[in-house]
Amino acid sequence: MKSVKSLRAALLLMAGLTLATGAVASGDHKKGHDHKPLHGGVVTEAKDVDYELVIKPDAIDIHVRDHGKPADLTGASAVLTLLVGTDKQEIKLVPAGSKFTVHGKFSAPAGTKAVAMIALRGKPAKSVRFALK
Repeated sequence: MKSVKSLRAALLLMAGLTLATGAVASGDHKKGHDHKPLHGGVVTEAKDVDYELVIKPDAIDIHVRDHGKPADLTGASAVLTLLVGTDKQEIKLVPAGSKFTVHGKFSAPAGTKAVAMIALRGKPAKSVRFALK
């Protein structure tokens, strides 16, 4: 009987530790890792990296946050494709701090779809999709 009580106590202790560890892990994930736009754009998240696309009439920026912190874009590259109806425009952006940027004249009405091919330092390029409302 004593071994059954010991086993039950051990199982309860393990279950408690598992729940506590899960709560801490999920709390850490949420802390400082908000997916809200910080620059007035549209945010897409891929593998704990947030990409915020901001399109203005004279510039396009893609802000990059890794686990909620500005990313180092040294050696990174980005090409953005804007799809407006049947029109397609491909735009190369350059790294500038924690964002990619390009200046020019741009139009992105509601319903525009955007796909960015982004290669971060030493990693293969990944496709990041945005839908503008």
